[in-house]
Amino acid sequence: MCFSPEADLVAGIVVTAIGVDTLRHTARRELLPLAALPLVFGLHQLIETLVWLYLRGDVSGCVGKPAAWTYAMVALCVIPVLVPFAFSRSGAISSLPVARTLVGCGVVSGSILLLTLVFGPMHATIDGHHLNYHVGTPWVPFTLGLYIIATCAPGLLSNTPTLRVFGAANLVVVAFLIWLAQSAVVSLWCVWAAISSLLVNQYVRRRPAGTTVPPSTTDAGAR
Repeated sequence: MCFSPEADLVAGIVVTAIGVDTLRHTARRELLPLAALPLVFGLHQLIETLVWLYLRGDVSGCVGKPAAWTYAMVALCVIPVLVPFAFSRSGAISSLPVARTLVGCGVVSGSILLLTLVFGPMHATIDGHHLNYHVGTPWVPFTLGLYIIATCAPGLLSNTPTLRVFGAANLVVVAFLIWLAQSAVVSLWCVWAAISSLLVNQYVRRRPAGTTVPPSTTDAGAR
């Protein structure tokens, strides 16, 4: 896991490379949001490298503070919307009502957390071997419950074994991190990003142009 800026840097470079390769092998437009996930995760880790360096005094606050805010915004606001949308757009979720519900969960939790970041104080500190992002999350059980549903359920409910492993792995990792240290969940993304990036890469590579898309939300809406 990401216990130092060096670990974040290495993880970020590796996952970003996987992300670029995933996009290169994307043969259909509807797969682009899903194929973009590894690249988002990789750049996310590279951003946190700057946060580490700022907190150690190696870069200035004009770099480190925006990096910390950006990292928290992507983790708390972008990911819960992007993940269910990407699965829905790719056709991995067959039911239109289910897909819309998952996207709705992500939009609600992401919006609450965005308002918290914009109007409330947020700062990062080094807490042992991880970074702690201090965010005053309101209605914690409700907000984080929706967040977990939005980020884990799309994989668990997908119609492809590879993506169901994605969902199961995410759920296990999130549960483990909460048990390990709740304050570490926002920061310790490396394992999750690496696992999900490899699985998404394999899924996209196996979907060449012309491959029949599983029953998608578009199909469901056409009925």
